[in-house]
Amino acid sequence: MEAATKQSVTNQLLTVKSASGKTYSQLAEETGLTNVYVAQLLRRQAQLKPDTVPKLREALPALSDELIAAMMSPPWRSYDPNLIQEPTVYRLNEAVMHFGESIKEIINEDFGDGIMSAIDFYCSVDKVKGVDGYNRVVVTLDGKYLSHSEQDGEYGLKAKP
Repeated sequence: MEAATKQSVTNQLLTVKSASGKTYSQLAEETGLTNVYVAQLLRRQAQLKPDTVPKLREALPALSDELIAAMMSPPWRSYDPNLIQEPTVYRLNEAVMHFGESIKEIINEDFGDGIMSAIDFYCSVDKVKGVDGYNRVVVTLDGKYLSHSEQDGEYGLKAKP
């Protein structure tokens, strides 16, 4: 999907969401998805699956058949490189960069040599009250662990069982 088409569809989807008066968290509650995944769907960063269509149609009845069809096609996952300049995105990036090395070491200690998947992945944003009474943001990154494999020189040359 070319960038202009993706942006046009995204604008239409966000207009439907805005007209509904619902938040991403409300839509998540109604669809059984995470709030971040709902946002990813409406921003064309995730593909709408057939089983989710009825729940999303019920939550956002103004979605046209054309928009649903567009959402069901594989998305062109991309981002605007200028997005890093947005303060919230900048701070999230800063937090990952600051804590990343420690997080990586803990993953390796607890799981072994591997990584956290961003494909088999759940993400949500929650609002909680801190012990000091102030609002706090909780960002949950929940990814499947993937261990690195040893690269056998015979891989791909052997007959598959």
